[in-house]
Order: sequence, then structure tokens, then C-alpha cells
Amino acid sequence: MTSQTLPSLGILHLERGLVPGATPPKPAPGAVLHPRTFDFPVIWETVAGAWVENVVRGDPALEPAFVAAAQRLAERGAVAISSTCGFSIRHQSAVAASVTVPVVMSSLLLLPSLLRQLPRSAKIAVLTYDSTHCGEDLLGLEDPNERARVVIGGIEGGKFWHDELKNPPPPTDVAAIETDVMACIQRLRSAHPKISTVLFECAAFPTVAAYVRRTAKLPVYDITDLCRITMASTNWTAG
Repeated sequence: MTSQTLPSLGILHLERGLVPGATPPKPAPGAVLHPRTFDFPVIWETVAGAWVENVVRGDPALEPAFVAAAQRLAERGAVAISSTCGFSIRHQSAVAASVTVPVVMSSLLLLPSLLRQLPRSAKIAVLTYDSTHCGEDLLGLEDPNERARVVIGGIEGGKFWHDELKNPPPPTDVAAIETDVMACIQRLRSAHPKISTVLFECAAFPTVAAYVRRTAKLPVYDITDLCRITMASTNWTAG
């Protein structure tokens, strides 16, 4: 089986303000749309009207556009579907109901499982693009004891946060993400010494995952890990 015929992961991509026909900026290494991030093909569809600002704050009017883009991906042959924004987990149920392939809209889906992998005394730090909009409804935790083991930190106000709100946003500034994410982790660990794992909500953060693992010396999970798990469950083989 050649790389051209391997089943593809479908990605729901947010609007980037591109002129029709224009070539999008090359994704940073580690990003879900970078050609070397995965060992399987990736295809993507833009979710009409879905910008960082309205996806993060949770605009329910976007749900039909998410569903329509997911259906286009399934029609194109995607065997699993994910997204480029963890806050799109708000549309997880609707998208999953609209197609017949696995749907993993956000790395936050990993949170209940990760909590069960750790001692009850351990905590998980959820690193998000904007903690002011990362509410209880996104975490998928009903047990208050589990919720107490999760600490949330965001990079709102930082350079990358401001860049992503521009129309169009500039190319991803990986150095800015490194600076803001590490500063957030340091703040959280000072307040919560029992943090033993980091979960990245933001789909841009995988670009700094290796750096954070080396620097913070903590396990780090992100959307690319969930995509690999999901694709490994489908009926395809590389080579």
C-alpha cells in the first residue's frame, strides 16, 4: 500500500483569513497539519466562519459548519476526524453523530483516562490557550474528587494569544509559545507541587511538546497523541 492510498486523518481547520487560492503558511514542525507530524496522510477542511475568537468563547451557531466540514472529510475518505482547536470539543457530540468514523475533536477527551493512570494524590495541569473560557463543561469530569485533581492554566495575554486573534493571524511564533507555556507551567507547579502530568488543550502547543518535556521533565500529552491512538485503531497499515 502506498502513502497515496493510505487512509487519511481528517482535520477540521479554523479560518485563517486566506485569499481564495492562496497558499497557506507552512505549519510549524509538530503541528497537526505539518506533513511530518504523522506517518499517515492528513486531509483538512476549513470550518466556515470558525475563527479562534468565536470558537474559544463558544458560539453555538458554528455547530452546523463543523458538522458540514466533518461530513465533507468523511466523503473524501477520512477514517477519523479531529480539529485544530481544543475548544471545538463543544461540538464533539454533534460531529460524532453526523459521521460514521471516530471523532476526537480535542485532547481534553484524554483527561478522564489520564487521571486514572495516576495516583490519587497526583494532579494534572491542563494548559490552555485561554483559561477564562476553559470551563467545567469542557473537562468531562462529573466526580468532584477527580475535578479537584485538575489545575487549569492559560496563556491569555501573551504574544501568541494576541497573534491568533488577528485576522489573518501571522505564522505561528513557536518561541512565543515556548515562553508562555513554560511560564504558565512554572506558575502552576509553584502553586500545585503535586502536578505530575501536563495535558495541552491547544492544538498549537504540540509544536513545543518536546521542548516542554525536556525542560519541565514531565509527561506531556496533546492532540497529536490522541490522533495517533485513534488512527492506530483503524484498519490500515503503513508500508
